[in-house]
Amino acid sequence: MQTTLVADDLTVSHKRGAVYGPVSFRADDGLTVICGPAGSGRTSLLLTLAGRMKPSTGTLSVLGEELPRHARRIQRSTGVSGFHGIDTLEDSVSVGAAIRERHAWLAPWWAFIRAVDDAEVARVCGPIFGDIPIPAASTMIWDLDEVGMVLLRASLAMMSRPRMLFFDQVEQVHSADARRQLWDRLGAIVAAGTPVVASAIAPDFEMWADLGISPSVQYMNQEIR
Repeated sequence: MQTTLVADDLTVSHKRGAVYGPVSFRADDGLTVICGPAGSGRTSLLLTLAGRMKPSTGTLSVLGEELPRHARRIQRSTGVSGFHGIDTLEDSVSVGAAIRERHAWLAPWWAFIRAVDDAEVARVCGPIFGDIPIPAASTMIWDLDEVGMVLLRASLAMMSRPRMLFFDQVEQVHSADARRQLWDRLGAIVAAGTPVVASAIAPDFEMWADLGISPSVQYMNQEIR
């Protein structure tokens, strides 16, 4: 596999102390899972890797680009999903409206953005949802179950055709069945050609084996493979 990310002695600190680090690891073009308990800095690490947060010390290369020097390039080349306060959806809008808003964000300012129908929802969401039922364009966000919600957010992130996807906090889906579905779909994104770096509290080795996926695992304070 090809190395897509190299981090050496990476840290983020503020006046109250270290947020995380030092962290050193490499990620390939498959599925990489960063594990650590709440408060360990997983979210900040993923945002650093995605070019959305500046590291305090260390060196970082993502998709062949040096960070933070080329942060803008990496922001354009990567997608982020599952991050509270970053890609959170408004409950009171429809699935179609959320997709239309994303189209508008990605399109030139002068482009006319048509209303989104069920066929367009299926086109956008189909590759991410797989066999999981795709919501109708008129479905309100508040009516989605937790799997539908996170997969819609991932679908929106993938609309920009990123070269790499960062997905935060797999445990935001609470049941084992939901988590299994999410791991399966993250694995499908990788199989379709987009590397994924995800974060989770702990590895799901048994579940991964059942699904036939084999992520590279990185603990926040210890590289294990």
